[in-house]
Amino acid sequence: MKINVINKSAFDLPSYQTPLSAGLDLRANITESVFLKSLERTLVPTGLFIELPAGFEAQIRPRSGLAYKNGITVLNSPGTIDADYRGEIKVLLVNLSTDTFEIKSGERIAQMIVAKHETIVWNPTHELSDTERGAGGYGSTGTK
Repeated sequence: MKINVINKSAFDLPSYQTPLSAGLDLRANITESVFLKSLERTLVPTGLFIELPAGFEAQIRPRSGLAYKNGITVLNSPGTIDADYRGEIKVLLVNLSTDTFEIKSGERIAQMIVAKHETIVWNPTHELSDTERGAGGYGSTGTK
């Protein structure tokens, strides 16, 4: 799939780190380091602008290494970039650790996955089909 992209960052376009990777790593495009204190959040620019085709979205997800080693994650995970959005891709990071974390320019801060989605058309009705689960919600299927 070809995606139109404008790269105003100081870095190469995102690329897959391995041949079977699903996500492209996004880099912080900042002029100086950002120090993210415990429980603080910040919006980090990437310098990237994309044009997705109709029926597709870009999902912004945490990088597992940053989350595990440093407690840094994407706050609205997964973040969604709609096909009609033309602004800069920015990543909403939060520090869930007790330590201050330094975000450096060029650091890989999140990953982006492009995914197909459906657009629904509501079908108003007065009843839904029965299932074994029914209306059982939180915890209704047990833990074992």
